[in-house]
Amino acid sequence: MTIEINRRGLITGAGGLFLAGCDRINASPNVQKLLRLGEGATYSAQRIVADRAALAPEFTLAQMSPVFRTNGNTMPAAPDYQQHIAGNFADWRLVVDGLVARPLSLSLAQLRAAPHRTQITRHDCVEGWSAIGQWTGTPLRLLLKQAGLRPNARFIVFHCADDFDGSPYYESVDLIDAMHPQTILAWGMNGQTLSVPHGAPLRLRVERQLGYKHAKYVMRVEAVDSLARLGLGKGGYWEDYGGYQWYAGI
Repeated sequence: MTIEINRRGLITGAGGLFLAGCDRINASPNVQKLLRLGEGATYSAQRIVADRAALAPEFTLAQMSPVFRTNGNTMPAAPDYQQHIAGNFADWRLVVDGLVARPLSLSLAQLRAAPHRTQITRHDCVEGWSAIGQWTGTPLRLLLKQAGLRPNARFIVFHCADDFDGSPYYESVDLIDAMHPQTILAWGMNGQTLSVPHGAPLRLRVERQLGYKHAKYVMRVEAVDSLARLGLGKGGYWEDYGGYQWYAGI
């Protein structure tokens, strides 16, 4: 518990430093130093010492924020994505592949019909703001079990519809966070269908990590044995280009 409180306090209290945050790259050495601070210790503590199944705090409807800010891209420009918007995502499919025995291709209707979870959690952004929102979606672990992870799978990568200056957006987590009960692929927010600015039709919610890990516009979920062959090899867009740490546990 002490680690979680200190980590949240560190990020939330540093809002003045995170002027660019999730929305654009800030090359400030101070920002990058703070983002990397304690990564190894935090990762080790939560992976070795802490309860791996411990839940992030959940809240009540009365505690939800009146406004939940958007961040990062809010309207992917890719032609395929624009066609999906025009068709209300009727022809959209989520691909689950990579190191799996049974690759999946699932429609939004199939995901909504699958077992789902609703949780009210706090989103902590490196920009220095937080918001409490309600998310409904399919537990990631159910999809991975359905696909059948191969023994050499170590990480789960989320490939997204958006990009920054031609560099595709992606994120990744290890299998512990992927299998966590609060890690969901959300298709609903605050009792409504997920909106485009917030990542429609599907976004990741990995509640024990900071906001930049919660990838929006998820199109493909890939199981891999290494992150070295993706992007610049650091595990995510902001990790590759912004100096953010790969493990952002809170």
